[in-house]
Amino acid sequence: MTRSCQSAPHHPYPETLVQSVSLPDGRVVTIRPIRPADAAIEQDFVKDLSIQSRYQRFMFALRELSPEMLSRLTQIDYEHDMALIAVQDTPQGERQVGVARYAMLPDGQSCEFAVVVADDWQGKGLAHQLMQRLIEAARDRGLRVMGGIRLLKNARMQDLACSLGFQSGIDPDDPGLVHMRLEL
Repeated sequence: MTRSCQSAPHHPYPETLVQSVSLPDGRVVTIRPIRPADAAIEQDFVKDLSIQSRYQRFMFALRELSPEMLSRLTQIDYEHDMALIAVQDTPQGERQVGVARYAMLPDGQSCEFAVVVADDWQGKGLAHQLMQRLIEAARDRGLRVMGGIRLLKNARMQDLACSLGFQSGIDPDDPGLVHMRLEL
């Protein structure tokens, strides 16, 4: 029997994760899963981050995303990966102001996360809102553990992780890095 080539299973856009959120300062954002059509706002978001914010997120010097990175970050399989972006409506269209994402690890039980918020939105509770929703999405997916790595000097990430219940420990091979872990 001859079988035709098939692409990977397509998982529909998770509309149920789209939410409007009011921050303590009164600003309203929409938190929603990223789509391939968001490539331009994702690229603009990364370009607009300060050097320090980009370095804390990617852990290397970066000015903008390569086409390969941009594709990988916006064309995700909602079954194994999730990226929630926070967008603000502007007269020019949506402006991305934050993103939290996880990627499922090969064990199918755990995932690794990352989060970054636009510099002018930091300290406003947005990262906490994004991470709460990302954690809920990971739990709903049946994942058991969420982990991540941060730079030792990243005090804001330390405070955020602590507020969300993550346990942290210094990397034994690199004392400049901290591993974070949350049992879901």
